[in-house]
Amino acid sequence: MTSLDKFPITQKWPAQHPERLQLYSLPTPNGVKVSIMLEETGLPYEPHLVSFDTNDQTSPAFLSLNPNNKIPAILDPNGPGGQPLALFESGAILVYLAEKTGQFLPRDPAARYETLQWLMFQMGGVGPMFGQLGFFHKFAGKDFEDKRPRDRYVSEAKRLLAVLNQRMAGREWIMGTDYTIADIAIWPWVRNLVGFYGAGDLVGFSDFAELPRVLQAFEQRPAVQRGLNIPARG
Repeated sequence: MTSLDKFPITQKWPAQHPERLQLYSLPTPNGVKVSIMLEETGLPYEPHLVSFDTNDQTSPAFLSLNPNNKIPAILDPNGPGGQPLALFESGAILVYLAEKTGQFLPRDPAARYETLQWLMFQMGGVGPMFGQLGFFHKFAGKDFEDKRPRDRYVSEAKRLLAVLNQRMAGREWIMGTDYTIADIAIWPWVRNLVGFYGAGDLVGFSDFAELPRVLQAFEQRPAVQRGLNIPARG
């Protein structure tokens, strides 16, 4: 393990436990993907809150780790070859942690790629589309007189939910009986859509027979319950 002192981000967020993986995040749908994964795997880590209220994500220290100024990001002191690894993008981090720990990503090649397929479904569809719907339904976009942008994202959110609902018929998790990084990526966004965004009625969530069942099972996992609140807000 190499010292983390050479990484500028540790000047703003000092590592109290430099031997542990460092998590820089906020409990948003993208952020909790990684905290939930870390809680599920049991990998020792140290969380650091990146506050949007004070624009921490645009600070030089944070940009030194993630030039795209988005959470989450990690710094693993014991990366490949025993060297520190800085990593951003939640999907990439999930794959890395799955491979590092040997958990939540099937070893069978076909099942592995199928799991990654559904991870990409979240990254390319569910996250961006649900996020845009949240903007137009809950935040500043709700005041736009022209409702066509909102309706576009409502329609796309419904389509994505229908795809997911069909997938879950007769399945416990995305990959069947095995809980994977695909679930860890997808269900926080579904939860946010109907919870924080308050768009359940707008997208007809109750009409999707399978989704409330799986979302409830996801929320009942102890690691999920812990991860949803990490890092703790000040």
